[in-house]
Amino acid sequence: MPGAEPYDSDLLTVLDPADGSLVGTLECAAPAEVGAAVEAAAKAALDWARTAPSERAACVAEAAARLAASADALAVLTTREMGKPPADARGGVDAGVATLRQYAELGPLHRGRSLQGGWDATDLMVPQPRGVVAAITPWNDPVAVPCGLIGAALVTGNTVVFKPSERSPHTGVELARAFAEVLPPGVLQVLVGDGRTGAALAADPLIDVVAHVGSTLTGRAIAQAAARTGAKAVLENGGNDPMIVDAGVDPVWAAEQAALGAFANAGQICTSIERIYVAEPVAADFLDALVRRAKALAAGSGVEPATELGPLVDERMRRSVHDQVSEAIVDGATLLAGGEVPDGPGTFYPATVLTDCTDAMTVMREETFGPVAPVRVVPDFDTALTAAMTGPYGLAAVVLTADMEHAQRAWRELQVGTVKVNAAFGGAPGGAAQPRGASGSGFGYGPELLDEMTTTKVVHLGTPRV
Repeated sequence: MPGAEPYDSDLLTVLDPADGSLVGTLECAAPAEVGAAVEAAAKAALDWARTAPSERAACVAEAAARLAASADALAVLTTREMGKPPADARGGVDAGVATLRQYAELGPLHRGRSLQGGWDATDLMVPQPRGVVAAITPWNDPVAVPCGLIGAALVTGNTVVFKPSERSPHTGVELARAFAEVLPPGVLQVLVGDGRTGAALAADPLIDVVAHVGSTLTGRAIAQAAARTGAKAVLENGGNDPMIVDAGVDPVWAAEQAALGAFANAGQICTSIERIYVAEPVAADFLDALVRRAKALAAGSGVEPATELGPLVDERMRRSVHDQVSEAIVDGATLLAGGEVPDGPGTFYPATVLTDCTDAMTVMREETFGPVAPVRVVPDFDTALTAAMTGPYGLAAVVLTADMEHAQRAWRELQVGTVKVNAAFGGAPGGAAQPRGASGSGFGYGPELLDEMTTTKVVHLGTPRV
């Protein structure tokens, strides 16, 4: 996702993006506070690592129960801080609770293996906690994403220093409170702050893992800091996810999938559809249906919460989105829906459809992170697949096709972590992917995240001679 602009103040002032009202003001952690939080987590690490896995899991399960009990309030706070429609905000909290429960089940089952050595010895490969995990998380899913990183870190015996986004700090503080109430002192620390706080945390020499979900720019800075300190970096960063609409699919259904992928959460999802390649035989009907859906989406009024298309997180994000749309129109794109900053309070932006786009346009090359569907009409599937593979990002891709050969080629050839065929979103529980290129590295979720949070030690136990 796009990075935040630097802040000049030691205070974080969060405004409701729907109406501009004050949500609250929090002080940024000073450098000394960052160091103290990391030191406290490091001191707690040995005892927490020695705690039985079942006891660690029980703490995480209890945190999940406390979050579930306060889910409505936490969802309201999410909506107020970053604008997610209420049902989606509640869904994010529920997803976080489910993730914690999953890791509470998986943690005690995470195991190494025995090796076949000599008869008079025992040989083992044993996973052990890495130590202190810095969890630096985004604003667009401020409950579910932290729950995954924090939950996996805790059940594997690590302590955590949690830095929520400066755009959703109150949600982060409330989330951390649910954990702190059930954990021993020092096991989970929370730091409120902006990019300066995150940079200081990532660079601290006592940090053993930096787990970050956010912009590619920030992710690269974290990778550089980790290279200097020796910390492990687990990064899910920006994407420019393509959608291919093949000839032979129902264009109305394809438009519904495209609208879901491009407009859900106002386009503020890490795996949102950022560019669309549609085969010429279905292009006209596809665009007609997509425009109808874009125009039908209801945006909030600034009085009641938006039910489908909420506001962008703040004015900086709206400027960035509108600049990309305006630049594309100047460069020859045709505006079919949206594309204008609405009057009234809040940072709303309409569902926008562009066609006649080229791959040279910023709106096609970079992550827009707004409710924008830029479309390029192509002659055939081969052209679409070639175009979809361009660029430095490798997060995800969507392919809509009735041709099994095309589906097979797409998932095999697309250099991304996740390929979804005939669905904009979805997938079985437990799936985990590794992003590629500028989109990051490492498993950021699923059972494999437990492996990222641990290091493997080989142990040889020989027989003593007496």
